[in-house]
Amino acid sequence: MHAWTLLIATHVVAALVSVALGVVQLARHKGDARHRLLGRVWVGLMLWTAVSSFWIRHLRDGAFSWLHILSLVTLVTVTLGVLAVRRGDLRAHRGNMVGSWLGSAVAMVFALAVPTRMIPTFALDRPGGALAAAAALAVATAVLVVAGDRLATRGAARRGGPAAGHGTSGASRA
Repeated sequence: MHAWTLLIATHVVAALVSVALGVVQLARHKGDARHRLLGRVWVGLMLWTAVSSFWIRHLRDGAFSWLHILSLVTLVTVTLGVLAVRRGDLRAHRGNMVGSWLGSAVAMVFALAVPTRMIPTFALDRPGGALAAAAALAVATAVLVVAGDRLATRGAARRGGPAAGHGTSGASRA
């Protein structure tokens, strides 16, 4: 098993939190201040996950793998999704963001399902540590959602808008 470097640890955390936060984004009201704020966090996590993957190449002894193709696709689709919402094209925004999330969810399943990968090996070798890490990721995601809700509500109240920003289309803002 390869060592858990800072790069790999931040890549894994960003990937797992982005998948969980993506579920929250897909399930909640779209276009309000909360969605926009958490969407910005999600975009940052997705971009870090994709970019950082180019320095993680131990699957094929230093060569790139099919996961790096997914990273390139993620960089393109997340960027296109941001540009689409800025243009007011909500259909393209939705398609790019949902597609990006689905790709990351598939990559996560692969990372968790292959027994020789780092996460399953960690879970088997150190189940207490893996459970603590899973709990920390769940708490981090929950904190992001709650903080996003509070910041969005506070920002909307300062602007004199609806408390949660409901009713805004989000078409002109990302």
